[in-house]
Amino acid sequence: MSDRHVLITGGAGYIGSLLTSELLRANYRVTVLDALLFGGESLVPFLHHPNFHFVKADVTEPRAVKDSLKDGWKKPDAIVHLAAIVGFPACQAVGRPVAWRYNVEATKGVFRQALDLGVERFLFASTYSNYGLSPNGKPVTEESPLNPQSIYAETKIAAEEFLLSQKDSSCAPLLFRLATLYGISPRTRFDLIVNQFVLEAFTKRELIIYQRGYSRSFVHIRDAIRGMLLGLAAERSKICGEIFNLGTDEGNYSKDDIVRLILKRLPETVVEYKDLTFGGDMRDISVSFAKIKRVLGFETTLDVDDGIRELLFALKAGIIRNPNDEKYRNAQFIVQ
Repeated sequence: MSDRHVLITGGAGYIGSLLTSELLRANYRVTVLDALLFGGESLVPFLHHPNFHFVKADVTEPRAVKDSLKDGWKKPDAIVHLAAIVGFPACQAVGRPVAWRYNVEATKGVFRQALDLGVERFLFASTYSNYGLSPNGKPVTEESPLNPQSIYAETKIAAEEFLLSQKDSSCAPLLFRLATLYGISPRTRFDLIVNQFVLEAFTKRELIIYQRGYSRSFVHIRDAIRGMLLGLAAERSKICGEIFNLGTDEGNYSKDDIVRLILKRLPETVVEYKDLTFGGDMRDISVSFAKIKRVLGFETTLDVDDGIRELLFALKAGIIRNPNDEKYRNAQFIVQ
Protein backbone atom coordinates (compact mmCIF):
# COMPACT_ATOMS: atom_id res chain seq x y z
CA MET A 1 0.00 0.00 0.00
CA SER A 2 1.06 3.54 -0.65
CA ASP A 3 2.52 5.70 2.10
CA ARG A 4 1.12 8.87 0.54
CA HIS A 5 -2.05 9.91 2.33
CA VAL A 6 -4.38 12.77 1.35
CA LEU A 7 -7.40 13.91 3.37
CA ILE A 8 -10.17 15.62 1.39
CA THR A 9 -12.82 17.74 3.07
CA GLY A 10 -15.95 17.82 0.92
CA GLY A 11 -14.77 14.66 -0.81
CA ALA A 12 -18.28 13.55 -1.81
CA GLY A 13 -18.84 16.68 -3.91
CA TYR A 14 -18.40 17.60 -7.57
CA ILE A 15 -14.63 18.06 -7.36
CA GLY A 16 -13.93 15.86 -4.36
CA SER A 17 -15.51 12.65 -5.65
CA LEU A 18 -13.52 12.74 -8.90
CA LEU A 19 -10.34 13.74 -7.04
CA THR A 20 -10.87 10.75 -4.73
CA SER A 21 -11.12 8.46 -7.75
CA GLU A 22 -7.95 9.82 -9.33
CA LEU A 23 -5.93 9.71 -6.10
CA LEU A 24 -6.92 6.09 -5.49
CA ARG A 25 -5.94 5.31 -9.07
CA ALA A 26 -2.56 6.92 -8.40
CA ASN A 27 -2.13 4.64 -5.35
CA TYR A 28 -2.67 7.27 -2.65
CA ARG A 29 -4.47 6.52 0.57
CA VAL A 30 -7.53 8.79 0.74
CA THR A 31 -9.58 9.89 3.73
CA VAL A 32 -12.81 11.70 2.85
CA LEU A 33 -14.51 13.89 5.41
CA ASP A 34 -17.95 15.08 4.29
CA ALA A 35 -21.28 16.02 5.89
CA LEU A 36 -23.14 14.50 2.88
CA LEU A 37 -25.39 17.50 2.28
CA PHE A 38 -26.08 16.14 -1.20
CA GLY A 39 -25.92 12.46 -0.35
CA GLY A 40 -23.01 10.07 -0.59
CA GLU A 41 -23.78 7.97 -3.68
CA SER A 42 -20.68 9.41 -5.33
CA LEU A 43 -18.52 7.50 -2.83
CA VAL A 44 -20.17 4.09 -3.18
CA PRO A 45 -17.61 2.78 -5.73
CA PHE A 46 -14.76 3.40 -3.26
CA LEU A 47 -16.22 1.89 -0.09
CA HIS A 48 -14.46 -1.46 -0.46
CA HIS A 49 -11.16 -0.02 -1.67
CA PRO A 50 -8.39 -0.84 0.84
CA ASN A 51 -6.88 2.65 0.47
CA PHE A 52 -10.17 4.48 1.14
CA HIS A 53 -11.53 5.74 4.47
CA PHE A 54 -14.72 7.78 4.96
CA VAL A 55 -15.93 9.78 7.94
CA LYS A 56 -19.20 11.69 8.05
CA ALA A 57 -18.46 14.99 9.78
CA ASP A 58 -19.09 18.72 9.57
CA VAL A 59 -15.95 20.79 8.95
CA THR A 60 -17.17 23.49 11.32
CA GLU A 61 -16.68 21.07 14.23
CA PRO A 62 -13.44 21.96 16.06
CA ARG A 63 -11.98 18.42 15.93
CA ALA A 64 -13.51 17.21 12.67
CA VAL A 65 -10.17 16.44 11.01
CA LYS A 66 -8.38 15.07 14.06
CA ASP A 67 -11.26 12.72 14.89
CA SER A 68 -11.43 11.41 11.29
CA LEU A 69 -8.03 9.73 11.28
CA LYS A 70 -8.01 5.96 10.85
CA ASP A 71 -6.17 3.71 13.31
CA GLY A 72 -3.09 2.22 11.70
CA TRP A 73 -2.81 4.87 9.02
CA LYS A 74 -0.18 7.58 9.29
CA LYS A 75 -1.26 11.22 9.41
CA PRO A 76 -2.14 12.85 6.07
CA ASP A 77 0.72 14.25 4.00
CA ALA A 78 -1.70 16.79 2.57
CA ILE A 79 -5.20 18.14 3.10
CA VAL A 80 -7.30 19.24 0.15
CA HIS A 81 -9.90 21.61 1.56
CA LEU A 82 -12.97 21.65 -0.70
CA ALA A 83 -15.82 21.71 1.85
CA ALA A 84 -17.70 25.00 1.52
CA ILE A 85 -20.96 26.67 0.62
CA VAL A 86 -20.11 26.91 -3.09
CA GLY A 87 -21.40 29.57 -5.47
CA PHE A 88 -23.05 32.92 -4.96
CA PRO A 89 -26.70 31.64 -5.09
CA ALA A 90 -26.02 29.11 -2.33
CA CYS A 91 -24.26 31.75 -0.20
CA GLN A 92 -27.11 34.20 -0.79
CA ALA A 93 -29.58 31.52 0.29
CA VAL A 94 -27.87 30.72 3.59
CA GLY A 95 -26.89 34.34 4.39
CA ARG A 96 -23.61 35.98 5.30
CA PRO A 97 -23.13 34.55 8.86
CA VAL A 98 -23.56 30.93 7.73
CA ALA A 99 -21.48 31.43 4.57
CA TRP A 100 -18.73 33.02 6.68
CA ARG A 101 -18.81 30.17 9.21
CA TYR A 102 -18.46 27.46 6.56
CA ASN A 103 -16.14 29.21 4.12
CA VAL A 104 -13.85 31.25 6.39
CA GLU A 105 -13.98 30.04 9.99
CA ALA A 106 -14.04 26.37 8.96
CA THR A 107 -11.01 26.93 6.71
CA LYS A 108 -9.10 28.43 9.64
CA GLY A 109 -10.13 25.51 11.86
CA VAL A 110 -9.14 22.84 9.36
CA PHE A 111 -5.78 24.53 8.74
CA ARG A 112 -5.03 24.77 12.46
CA GLN A 113 -5.79 21.08 12.86
CA ALA A 114 -3.46 20.40 9.92
CA LEU A 115 -0.72 22.33 11.74
CA ASP A 116 -1.29 20.41 14.98
CA LEU A 117 -1.12 17.09 13.11
CA GLY A 118 2.09 18.01 11.27
CA VAL A 119 0.46 17.94 7.83
CA GLU A 120 2.95 19.29 5.29
CA ARG A 121 0.67 20.69 2.58
CA PHE A 122 -2.74 22.41 2.47
CA LEU A 123 -4.42 22.75 -0.91
CA PHE A 124 -7.31 25.24 -0.97
CA ALA A 125 -9.95 25.53 -3.68
CA SER A 126 -10.73 29.19 -4.34
CA THR A 127 -12.37 30.88 -7.32
CA TYR A 128 -11.59 33.28 -10.12
CA SER A 129 -14.80 35.12 -9.22
CA ASN A 130 -12.59 36.89 -6.67
CA TYR A 131 -11.47 39.12 -9.55
CA GLY A 132 -15.00 40.30 -10.31
CA LEU A 133 -14.94 42.57 -13.35
CA SER A 134 -11.78 43.16 -15.35
CA PRO A 135 -10.89 46.86 -14.89
CA ASN A 136 -9.10 47.33 -18.24
CA GLY A 137 -10.34 44.44 -20.37
CA LYS A 138 -7.00 42.62 -20.18
CA PRO A 139 -6.74 39.06 -18.86
CA VAL A 140 -6.40 39.05 -15.08
CA THR A 141 -3.37 37.45 -13.43
CA GLU A 142 -2.74 36.25 -9.89
CA GLU A 143 -1.43 39.75 -9.09
CA SER A 144 -4.53 41.58 -10.39
CA PRO A 145 -6.63 43.52 -7.86
CA LEU A 146 -9.56 41.62 -6.37
CA ASN A 147 -13.03 43.03 -6.86
CA PRO A 148 -15.56 40.61 -5.29
CA GLN A 149 -19.13 40.92 -6.53
CA SER A 150 -20.75 38.42 -4.13
CA ILE A 151 -20.72 37.08 -0.58
CA TYR A 152 -19.19 33.90 -2.00
CA ALA A 153 -16.16 35.74 -3.40
CA GLU A 154 -15.81 37.78 -0.20
CA THR A 155 -15.61 34.59 1.87
CA LYS A 156 -13.05 33.02 -0.45
CA ILE A 157 -10.86 36.15 -0.34
CA ALA A 158 -10.99 36.19 3.48
CA ALA A 159 -9.98 32.52 3.59
CA GLU A 160 -7.15 33.19 1.12
CA GLU A 161 -5.85 36.08 3.23
CA PHE A 162 -5.71 33.85 6.31
CA LEU A 163 -3.89 31.06 4.48
CA LEU A 164 -1.37 33.42 2.89
CA SER A 165 -0.58 34.76 6.37
CA GLN A 166 0.44 31.19 7.28
CA LYS A 167 2.96 30.62 4.49
CA ASP A 168 5.91 30.62 6.91
CA SER A 169 4.36 27.82 8.98
CA SER A 170 5.28 24.14 8.75
CA CYS A 171 2.18 23.46 6.61
CA ALA A 172 2.55 24.88 3.09
CA PRO A 173 -0.64 26.57 1.82
CA LEU A 174 -1.37 26.28 -1.92
CA LEU A 175 -4.30 28.24 -3.40
CA PHE A 176 -6.03 27.43 -6.68
CA ARG A 177 -8.44 29.98 -8.16
CA LEU A 178 -10.52 27.68 -10.32
CA ALA A 179 -12.16 28.71 -13.56
CA THR A 180 -15.84 27.75 -14.02
CA LEU A 181 -15.99 23.96 -14.14
CA TYR A 182 -17.96 21.75 -16.50
CA GLY A 183 -18.22 18.05 -17.29
CA ILE A 184 -19.23 14.82 -15.58
CA SER A 185 -18.08 13.64 -12.16
CA PRO A 186 -19.44 11.04 -9.71
CA ARG A 187 -21.52 13.91 -8.25
CA THR A 188 -22.24 16.03 -11.32
CA ARG A 189 -23.59 19.55 -10.86
CA PHE A 190 -26.17 21.05 -13.22
CA ASP A 191 -26.05 24.57 -11.76
CA LEU A 192 -22.87 25.47 -13.66
CA ILE A 193 -23.17 27.35 -16.94
CA VAL A 194 -22.05 24.73 -19.49
CA ASN A 195 -23.70 21.80 -17.70
CA GLN A 196 -26.90 23.77 -17.11
CA PHE A 197 -27.12 25.00 -20.71
CA VAL A 198 -26.63 21.47 -22.07
CA LEU A 199 -29.32 20.10 -19.75
CA GLU A 200 -31.83 22.79 -20.70
CA ALA A 201 -31.11 22.48 -24.41
CA PHE A 202 -31.48 18.70 -24.22
CA THR A 203 -34.59 18.53 -22.02
CA LYS A 204 -36.48 21.69 -23.07
CA ARG A 205 -35.04 22.36 -26.53
CA GLU A 206 -34.68 25.98 -25.49
CA LEU A 207 -32.16 28.27 -23.82
CA ILE A 208 -32.80 31.57 -22.10
CA ILE A 209 -29.62 33.63 -21.91
CA TYR A 210 -28.98 36.51 -19.51
CA GLN A 211 -25.92 38.79 -19.52
CA ARG A 212 -25.37 37.79 -23.14
CA GLY A 213 -22.02 39.40 -23.90
CA TYR A 214 -20.29 38.38 -20.72
CA SER A 215 -17.02 36.48 -20.96
CA ARG A 216 -15.96 33.86 -18.46
CA SER A 217 -13.26 31.27 -18.12
CA PHE A 218 -13.97 27.54 -18.23
CA VAL A 219 -12.03 24.36 -17.44
CA HIS A 220 -13.08 20.72 -17.59
CA ILE A 221 -13.42 19.07 -14.17
CA ARG A 222 -10.93 16.36 -15.16
CA ASP A 223 -8.32 18.94 -16.12
CA ALA A 224 -8.91 20.79 -12.84
CA ILE A 225 -8.20 17.55 -10.98
CA ARG A 226 -5.00 17.08 -13.00
CA GLY A 227 -3.89 20.55 -11.91
CA MET A 228 -4.53 19.68 -8.27
CA LEU A 229 -2.53 16.46 -8.60
CA LEU A 230 0.39 18.49 -9.96
CA GLY A 231 0.08 20.77 -6.93
CA LEU A 232 0.16 17.80 -4.56
CA ALA A 233 3.27 16.38 -6.23
CA ALA A 234 5.26 19.60 -6.81
CA GLU A 235 8.27 20.60 -4.75
CA ARG A 236 7.34 22.62 -1.68
CA SER A 237 9.40 25.59 -2.86
CA LYS A 238 7.25 25.88 -6.00
CA ILE A 239 3.89 25.93 -4.23
CA CYS A 240 4.23 27.26 -0.68
CA GLY A 241 2.13 30.39 -0.28
CA GLU A 242 1.44 30.51 -4.02
CA ILE A 243 -1.79 31.31 -5.85
CA PHE A 244 -2.47 29.72 -9.24
CA ASN A 245 -5.31 30.47 -11.62
CA LEU A 246 -6.40 26.96 -12.62
CA GLY A 247 -7.62 26.75 -16.19
CA THR A 248 -6.48 27.45 -19.73
CA ASP A 249 -6.17 30.51 -21.94
CA GLU A 250 -8.19 28.55 -24.54
CA GLY A 251 -11.03 28.33 -21.99
CA ASN A 252 -11.94 32.03 -22.13
CA TYR A 253 -15.36 32.11 -23.82
CA SER A 254 -18.32 34.45 -24.06
CA LYS A 255 -21.79 33.06 -23.38
CA ASP A 256 -22.48 33.37 -27.12
CA ASP A 257 -19.49 31.10 -27.78
CA ILE A 258 -20.93 28.47 -25.43
CA VAL A 259 -24.35 28.72 -27.08
CA ARG A 260 -22.79 28.22 -30.53
CA LEU A 261 -21.02 25.07 -29.34
CA ILE A 262 -24.29 23.69 -27.92
CA LEU A 263 -26.20 24.52 -31.10
CA LYS A 264 -23.60 22.55 -33.06
CA ARG A 265 -24.69 19.46 -31.11
CA LEU A 266 -28.39 20.37 -30.63
CA PRO A 267 -29.24 22.55 -33.64
CA GLU A 268 -33.00 22.46 -32.99
CA THR A 269 -32.60 24.42 -29.74
CA VAL A 270 -34.46 27.77 -29.61
CA VAL A 271 -32.38 30.53 -28.03
CA GLU A 272 -33.97 33.53 -26.32
CA TYR A 273 -32.00 36.48 -24.97
CA LYS A 274 -33.15 38.60 -22.04
CA ASP A 275 -31.45 41.78 -20.89
CA LEU A 276 -31.62 41.18 -17.19
CA THR A 277 -29.02 42.07 -14.62
CA PHE A 278 -29.28 40.78 -11.10
CA GLY A 279 -27.42 41.28 -7.88
CA GLY A 280 -24.72 38.71 -7.48
CA ASP A 281 -21.88 37.20 -9.40
CA MET A 282 -21.29 39.75 -12.17
CA ARG A 283 -18.17 38.25 -13.73
CA ASP A 284 -17.11 39.59 -17.14
CA ILE A 285 -13.45 38.76 -17.47
CA SER A 286 -10.84 36.72 -19.23
CA VAL A 287 -8.11 35.10 -17.18
CA SER A 288 -4.41 34.45 -17.73
CA PHE A 289 -3.17 30.96 -16.89
CA ALA A 290 0.47 31.58 -17.78
CA LYS A 291 1.72 31.04 -14.21
CA ILE A 292 0.39 27.50 -13.69
CA LYS A 293 1.72 26.50 -17.11
CA ARG A 294 5.14 27.99 -16.36
CA VAL A 295 5.58 26.79 -12.75
CA LEU A 296 3.73 23.44 -12.70
CA GLY A 297 3.81 22.57 -16.41
CA PHE A 298 0.00 22.38 -16.48
CA GLU A 299 -1.76 21.93 -19.80
CA THR A 300 -5.39 21.03 -20.41
CA THR A 301 -6.47 18.00 -22.44
CA LEU A 302 -10.19 18.71 -22.91
CA ASP A 303 -12.29 21.61 -24.18
CA VAL A 304 -15.89 22.76 -23.86
CA ASP A 305 -16.97 20.74 -26.90
CA ASP A 306 -15.62 17.59 -25.20
CA GLY A 307 -17.65 18.49 -22.12
CA ILE A 308 -20.83 19.04 -24.12
CA ARG A 309 -20.41 15.67 -25.87
CA GLU A 310 -19.90 13.74 -22.63
CA LEU A 311 -22.84 15.49 -20.93
CA LEU A 312 -25.12 14.70 -23.86
CA PHE A 313 -23.96 11.09 -23.86
CA ALA A 314 -24.72 10.73 -20.13
CA LEU A 315 -28.17 12.31 -20.57
CA LYS A 316 -29.15 10.41 -23.74
CA ALA A 317 -27.97 7.08 -22.34
CA GLY A 318 -29.85 7.62 -19.07
CA ILE A 319 -26.65 7.34 -17.01
CA ILE A 320 -27.92 10.34 -15.06
CA ARG A 321 -31.57 9.35 -14.70
CA ASN A 322 -33.05 12.39 -12.95
CA PRO A 323 -30.79 15.35 -13.81
CA ASN A 324 -33.31 17.84 -12.41
CA ASP A 325 -33.03 16.31 -8.93
CA GLU A 326 -31.99 18.98 -6.41
CA LYS A 327 -28.96 16.90 -5.37
CA TYR A 328 -27.32 18.03 -8.62
CA ARG A 329 -27.55 21.69 -7.60
CA ASN A 330 -25.76 23.49 -4.82
CA ALA A 331 -28.00 26.53 -5.02
CA GLN A 332 -31.19 24.75 -3.92
CA PHE A 333 -29.70 23.43 -0.72
CA ILE A 334 -30.11 25.64 2.34
CA VAL A 335 -28.24 25.04 5.58
CA GLN A 336 -30.80 25.58 8.34
